[in-house]
Amino acid sequence: MVVLPVTLLSRRRVLQLCAITAYADVALANSPTPYEVVGWNALTPPGWDPLRSFKNLDEMAGLDDSDPRVKKLNERLRQVLDTAPVIASLDGRSIRMSGFVVPLETSREGLLEFLLVPYFGACIHSPPPAANQIVHVRSERPVKGFTAMSTVWISGVLRVARTSSEHGASGYRMKAVLVEPYTGKR
Repeated sequence: MVVLPVTLLSRRRVLQLCAITAYADVALANSPTPYEVVGWNALTPPGWDPLRSFKNLDEMAGLDDSDPRVKKLNERLRQVLDTAPVIASLDGRSIRMSGFVVPLETSREGLLEFLLVPYFGACIHSPPPAANQIVHVRSERPVKGFTAMSTVWISGVLRVARTSSEHGASGYRMKAVLVEPYTGKR
């Protein structure tokens, strides 16, 4: 901060500068923290392997999808994926991440709620990924210009919270402060 002798400034100008400085300090103190860019791998505990508890998968490879054993296996796999472990230390962190939109709620004003998923087609054209690879997003304000599978950057505070929707179970939730088109790494 530059300090000027009061004699060079009028009293009014000194008060204006003090007010501006005080306002800037308050604005900085109340501004959101910088968002840490987080990739999808950071949402999965190291070493977690959803197939670890499944044995004899090779024996099932030749069976028809309608076989009761295959149906039972798929149900068990879905349960493992829907209850996938999360990283508790991510709770409350201000993050920024990219992914694909799976709309859940829209209005005339725009997109209000969606799932953020790591790859194109997830939850719509293919089974949902593990819950620790889905973020349930609610935007602070409706956002325009995004449809199913739009690629976006989201910024906000990440929460560890299990939710379920018609498109899949999620292990994380975020109230997005900012939703922007994906334009590459930042």
